[in-house]
Amino acid sequence: MTKLSGIRACVFDAYGTIFDFASAAARCADIPEEKRGALTMLWRDKQLQYTWLRTLQGRYADFWQVTGEALDFALESLGLASPALRERLMQLYLTLEAFPEVPETLRTLRATGFTTAILSNGSPAMLEAVVRGAGLHDLFDAVLSADAVKAFKTHPSVYEYGLRALGVGAHETSFQSSNAWDAYAASAFGMRVVWCNRYGQRPERLPGAPDHEVRSLAELPELLTA
Repeated sequence: MTKLSGIRACVFDAYGTIFDFASAAARCADIPEEKRGALTMLWRDKQLQYTWLRTLQGRYADFWQVTGEALDFALESLGLASPALRERLMQLYLTLEAFPEVPETLRTLRATGFTTAILSNGSPAMLEAVVRGAGLHDLFDAVLSADAVKAFKTHPSVYEYGLRALGVGAHETSFQSSNAWDAYAASAFGMRVVWCNRYGQRPERLPGAPDHEVRSLAELPELLTA
């Protein structure tokens, strides 16, 4: 196994990487159990599509608005439209559960001397809520939002902002994402990348190539050397 050497900062995507976006619908008893999986997938797919399309159109709206609009589409499509259910799910999105291995992984990285940060499409208020709700606020040196550049990943300005904010070079940064499109884009930008392929996705046919592929962030510390 070839380790990533010279790394100073470990930067993480949030949704799907640190936090389980499926935990919102999973904790909502008002959704019929047979529709929870479909709602989670459609909500997530539309959320991502809207970020990409708004960035292409130059019509930015923050991630909270985009998330709500994607939820509206999903609820209507599945015959679940209800103001009360919408409000419940949006509030649950602010308290998503962290994946089980996340706290210990972050503690190990910080004890080793790495800077730890989130770089996410999430709005600042969303990220503050979900990080604190999961009890992770003391385990990150920085929580960075794409809102600062009014564009969403995979726009290069988002990755550039992350490096600038942390004061590190691309080659000194290990970027972790469970989203293949994000992992490949960060690699194409010049970052070192560990693709946390939680969902058994196939490799993308896109510019870039992750340096490593893992199934859990618990595998990350042994891949890195400062």
